[in-house]
Amino acid sequence: MKFTRRYDLDPQTRIDIVKDVWIHQGIYGKMTQIAQDYQISRTFLYQLTWSAQHHLEILFSDPQPVVTPPESLFEPLILLARLEGNCSIPSLSAILKRLAYRPNSIGDLSETFQAYGACVPSTLSVPQTQLVFYLSDELFALQSPILITLEAQSTAILKIQLASDRCAPTWQTHFEDLRDHHFHSIGMASDRGVGLVAGYQAACQDAIWVCDQFHEFQDLFKRCHQLERQAYRAIAREHERAETFYNAKSEANLQKRLEQYERAQQTCEQAMVKYDQLDVLLHLLREALHFCTDFGRLRTVAGVRSELMAVLSLIEEIEDAKLPHILKPIWSHLDDLLVPFKQVESIHTELLDLMPESVVDALVLAWHHDHLSHQSHGRKTHYHQRESQQWLDFAQGLLDDQFDLFKALVFEKLDSIVKASSLVEMVNSLIRPFLNTCRGQITQETLNLIMFYHNHRRYKGGKRKGKAPIELLTGETLEGDWVELLIQHKREAEQNASVAPTPPLELVPSSQGPTPPTQTPDEQLSLEDGADSAPLWPFVDAEAAYIDSCLAAWAQVERVMLPRGHLYPLLDRPGVWPTKLFTTFGG
Repeated sequence: MKFTRRYDLDPQTRIDIVKDVWIHQGIYGKMTQIAQDYQISRTFLYQLTWSAQHHLEILFSDPQPVVTPPESLFEPLILLARLEGNCSIPSLSAILKRLAYRPNSIGDLSETFQAYGACVPSTLSVPQTQLVFYLSDELFALQSPILITLEAQSTAILKIQLASDRCAPTWQTHFEDLRDHHFHSIGMASDRGVGLVAGYQAACQDAIWVCDQFHEFQDLFKRCHQLERQAYRAIAREHERAETFYNAKSEANLQKRLEQYERAQQTCEQAMVKYDQLDVLLHLLREALHFCTDFGRLRTVAGVRSELMAVLSLIEEIEDAKLPHILKPIWSHLDDLLVPFKQVESIHTELLDLMPESVVDALVLAWHHDHLSHQSHGRKTHYHQRESQQWLDFAQGLLDDQFDLFKALVFEKLDSIVKASSLVEMVNSLIRPFLNTCRGQITQETLNLIMFYHNHRRYKGGKRKGKAPIELLTGETLEGDWVELLIQHKREAEQNASVAPTPPLELVPSSQGPTPPTQTPDEQLSLEDGADSAPLWPFVDAEAAYIDSCLAAWAQVERVMLPRGHLYPLLDRPGVWPTKLFTTFGG
């Protein structure tokens, strides 16, 4: 039998078919009869029945709500995408449009983030004076500098400022503002920015300044990488000349290619020697700048000076024309490099008064390897962890009950010594993606938002894992994550703005027709005489009552219904009230 589709069966006919099936359910042979009456197959008949059953079950079942993001989840979503996911506003707008979430326009999202940034401060504040060590740096958004100051131990951003320049007075105001927020600086580590250093020394004259070792030796390590690349190119050149020599055929060509190979070999030897010498000496330079020797003895200023002078003198003897120019500023800044080791000497003296020298050396070595374990990768990390634990076990065998106390004391004192401002680069790396997505046109509100996010987010790894910078700074545990706290700050700011007194409104008559001279109420005259001592609220209430009485009288004459409450703000709209009101009732 040939089956054809019955397009002539309209929806009402199909409903009638299903009704007949349900009425005659269980009667033998009735399904065949219905199929024959409507000239359809029994398969199509059962298909209609199943389809109707399915739709009726959906219709009469409990309604399932459409999955839409609740209002309580929308704000965390955009904040997480913007700050945690580092998503640009145009990309976030595209995502929200694809998911049919509102608001989703770039303008609305930009205003939302600006509102969040406006409700959080650009400078942290503590209730009591707190001693801190600053890490400061400058970052640029187009031509505008961004001034950043961190606390060294907690890495909390104390102040972030979009400034017009980076001269000394601007930096001085920056640090004085931090002092007004109860932060007392005992020192600062930074690069040699002229305005930065001068501004800090003017604002904090009794504090120390530590030059950043990364910036001091940056050019020297760059030169080492350049010599390494030159050595590899010389090796490749020598290999190329060797292959050319092997392919030569004639005697004259062989002699010529041999001379070329010998010159390439000599150049390669010189490049390799220069790189090897500088690399070894830089390794010795790193070790000389460690706080302790390989035996755990804390270094002295005189010892570090002699080691640095010896290493730098050997570097000068390397046959490279660029090294003397690179070493010249390092020689002149040698005293600045020794500032942290003055703290090391004083700490060593304090520790020797509390415990034997052998215990001090063991705990110092344990701290040293623990410190290096966070800066290493792979097998070196496990090596330093094992060494640290071995020296801790050795010190515990000597101290017994006092081990925990002395260990915490040694680790705390050594952690307080700062010799570089490299941690501030972490914040710079957090800000740079936002500068890229907004093409450098960043606002102070955005910087405030970044600062709040960084200070209240918890670290996912490292020695600060599970702690937020603000927790490490204040010692107080946060009540929630940074998203909840930020939303709470915004709501509190909105509530404070809503209950704040509104400024006095100004009565502006309609511009249609001539405006007659107004009469000043007695209440206003009395307030104008004592404007410096009396608040403006009685004037607002008096003016409102006066205008309401005028409007009520006019409405009674014209038989017009007026809404309740103060009506005088409506007079700002041209054409709302007839101008004869003012002439009739002297308004």
